[in-house]
Amino acid sequence: MDTNHNNLHVFKILFIIKGILSILLSFLPVIYFFIGTWMVTSQVSNDEHAGIAGGIMMVVGGFIFLFLLALGIVTILAGKYIGEQRRYTFVLVVAIVNCITGILGILLGIFSIIELNKPEVRKLFGKNA
Repeated sequence: MDTNHNNLHVFKILFIIKGILSILLSFLPVIYFFIGTWMVTSQVSNDEHAGIAGGIMMVVGGFIFLFLLALGIVTILAGKYIGEQRRYTFVLVVAIVNCITGILGILLGIFSIIELNKPEVRKLFGKNA
């Protein structure tokens, strides 16, 4: 069995795990969204600054939720495509985007970029194009 295929199999599993973790962590900003909603709709505080702060919390929480959810979905898709050895550019772009998501994303992104740029791996993706 080819060792490069083994590396791609490992990266497939790691991308799927990272995608699932991103989807699970995407639900943490929902807390900020609901706190912001409570601040906007609450009758306890009629302070307009609390309403503005609540609106900002809603927007930021919603944006981070959608970003992490989308990142998790495309990371899982990239793992699927690594296993199928197709869509090289998509997998490379997802690896680069994962580099902005903390230490796990940085490590996964850098090592997968190194692996994807090997000539024999490019040939594997090229055969299945």
